[in-house]
Amino acid sequence: MTKLGLEHAYWRMTIVLILGFASGLPLALTGASLQAWLATDNVDIATIGFFSLVGLPYTFKFLWAPLMDRFEPPFFKRRQGWLVITQLGTAGTLALLSTFSPSQNTHLFSLIALSVAVFSASQDIVVDAYRTDVLEHQERGFASAIYVFGYRVAMILSGGIALIWADPVKGNGWSWSHIYLIMAGIMTAVAVISFLLLPPVKYKSEVVRSDAKADLIGFFAVVAAVIAGYQFTTRVANPLSASLLSASGLFPATDQNPHPNLKAWADLLGLFAGLAFTIPLAWFASVKAKYETLNVALKNYFSMKSAVSILIFIILYKLGDAFAGSLLTPFLLKGVGFAQAEIGVVNKIIGIWLTILGALTGGALMMKLGLYRSLLLFGILQMLSNLGFWLVAALGKGAWGSFVLPAFNLVLVSLKDATTVDSLLVFAVGIENITGGMGTAAFVALLMSLCNQKFTATQYALLSAFSAVGRVWVGPLAGAAASTVGWPTFFIFSTALAAPGIIMLIKLRPIVFDLEAPKGAVQADD
Repeated sequence: MTKLGLEHAYWRMTIVLILGFASGLPLALTGASLQAWLATDNVDIATIGFFSLVGLPYTFKFLWAPLMDRFEPPFFKRRQGWLVITQLGTAGTLALLSTFSPSQNTHLFSLIALSVAVFSASQDIVVDAYRTDVLEHQERGFASAIYVFGYRVAMILSGGIALIWADPVKGNGWSWSHIYLIMAGIMTAVAVISFLLLPPVKYKSEVVRSDAKADLIGFFAVVAAVIAGYQFTTRVANPLSASLLSASGLFPATDQNPHPNLKAWADLLGLFAGLAFTIPLAWFASVKAKYETLNVALKNYFSMKSAVSILIFIILYKLGDAFAGSLLTPFLLKGVGFAQAEIGVVNKIIGIWLTILGALTGGALMMKLGLYRSLLLFGILQMLSNLGFWLVAALGKGAWGSFVLPAFNLVLVSLKDATTVDSLLVFAVGIENITGGMGTAAFVALLMSLCNQKFTATQYALLSAFSAVGRVWVGPLAGAAASTVGWPTFFIFSTALAAPGIIMLIKLRPIVFDLEAPKGAVQADD
């Protein structure tokens, strides 16, 4: 590689790191940190579980990804315009969210949080497409580790350091509103970097040139189908599910009041019924309205050998991790009784070095092991990491002793007083950070290898949307399960949920080995 080429490679890696940070920052703000805000504002656990549905845009983002493949904002380089727009949109909605109280304006608060997720998911579409387009095949393994590192560092800031900022005793005592406003400012700074410093992507002549009007009509037809599905779920499926479960006798009333778990399970059953109605309706709408970019991209992907099996594997690979992490913050705060500052210190101050170790180790091992062996090894390790939180749930706070972390002031984060840190919590969080970073690095490399260059945004959005199914859809089930079976059984179940993904990977071994070839993209007729 020439000196100029090497410099360009270093710059690409730097931008991948920054964009990984930009993708990771909003995720915690619609996940773990949002849960902490809700928990400390005395929102009940079942409602917190259903707040995971704020992440729905991460599941459905492939519906509008074709528009980002088909259209480009004027006066910007390829992919750059959508990056700037979505990053500024994320910043604006975070700033707006900071002006509301979750307990006093729950419905409006949830809608604004959903808007944050829409812009964040849209940013992910562009970041994933840009990263896949700009990287050389031989750079993808290490670049995935760099991306995951930036992603995890952002989650450390917005999901852990934020907890220390919010702790009124050991931390800064800042309000969550103030913290979300700070995060909005950071996203604005990232948008400036995207505007000024983004390396260009060579425009691909083979990019699909479909009928623009038909694509727009198709998109709005699909949106209308999703809205109809939402109305069906809330007005028909949920009430009907509540009536059926009440009549079944599984949830008997107590003192003439409904069973405390009836609503959670009824809403969950209604949710699945709503999905069974909405997904076929949306597909029908896309075909009838001739949403060509979406339909051609999907046809291209499904022409690949074992395409459906790969989608199932993508859902299953991180399902156990997603189930365990869906209510992790309420578990540590309410279930075990750790302070916000202690969770923040362990998760993100100590955890940052373990995250770096996991991501970089994962990237280095991938260069030696290859994609399949890395996915298998890292998948087994991330499955076993859930048992760390089972130990926390079963043994309780202080079971392995503790140590004292002295007060510190690191500008971004400070600890006003010395804090006792639980050793078992450090162990559980440590193995989760290391194995999670390794597994995600291999998983991101897999998704990039599956994409056809013509449909990068659409296909990567489809694949990553399926990977988000676990993280988004297990929330309601997790909330209902935790309140029914208790935390120790909850984490045992989360470990068992990871096993089908490992079995599926073994069955797909020849397919994954083929993806390690230098072609690195889906080879199929259009």
